[in-house]
Amino acid sequence: MDLALLVAAAVWGGATGLLLPRAAYRFAVEPEDPWRTACPAGHAFTGRFGASWLGPARCRSCGPRARTSVRYGGEADDPVPRGEQAEASVPYGEEADAPVPYGDDRPAPAPYAPNTLAPLVTVLVCIALAAATGARPELGVWLLLAPPAVLLATVDRRVHRLPDPLTLPLAGAAVLLLGGAALLPGHAGSWTSGLLGGLVLGGFYLLLFLINPNGMGFGDVKLALALGVALGWYGWAVLFLGGFAGFLFGAAYGLGLVLLRRAGRRTGIPFGPFMIAGALTGVLLGALAA
Repeated sequence: MDLALLVAAAVWGGATGLLLPRAAYRFAVEPEDPWRTACPAGHAFTGRFGASWLGPARCRSCGPRARTSVRYGGEADDPVPRGEQAEASVPYGEEADAPVPYGDDRPAPAPYAPNTLAPLVTVLVCIALAAATGARPELGVWLLLAPPAVLLATVDRRVHRLPDPLTLPLAGAAVLLLGGAALLPGHAGSWTSGLLGGLVLGGFYLLLFLINPNGMGFGDVKLALALGVALGWYGWAVLFLGGFAGFLFGAAYGLGLVLLRRAGRRTGIPFGPFMIAGALTGVLLGALAA
């Protein structure tokens, strides 16, 4: 195993992962709502990356000790007087820190976006892909596709939504990047089978959507196009394995919620993260077997 390759993948994952939280916060809105342009306190985002789309989610105007109580989809609550306890309300499973008194010297990062989890997951995914793929041309493709996939999983987990500006470009990027990798010596996949894999998996999810629109979102169909291309690169066995793993992971999660009495049989769950996790499983096993 090439240690330098793993280190490079970890650095790439960390650098790109740190740019995801702001985009995750801006994309995490209800359907038909416009993308967020300001922090919960109303300060407009500024920055040099991607027209203020990429970068830390914490608002510079609020300062490092600012702590904002946030309602999902709404504006910040009234400021809490200094000396009183301010406890953050965190949307969609994000864990808040312990209440911090105003005036305390301890820093209190704004809790409205995943500042740690998304970058950490990106690093781990990139390391796993590098370890499984090795120094083959398709590794560059996997490393480029990993950050937007983590971003999609983060947004879907928070608001049950897979934005078109992410899913459709991801599918196009997978096709073009793997097409370039297929032209380089030493690759271990097939661009043709990747294209067919995208059509097959996308068509299968489209069929599920047509049968039960309430149980399968159209965003999942668009995401399946990109995942099918990636899985199909390593062949039909990997395509079926990765597709099935997504359903298996989703079913296990749903069953766990039911057993813990945290959800009912008709409770909706975000399926995108499980689709992506299943695809990652398939790509890792396909890369190891190639």
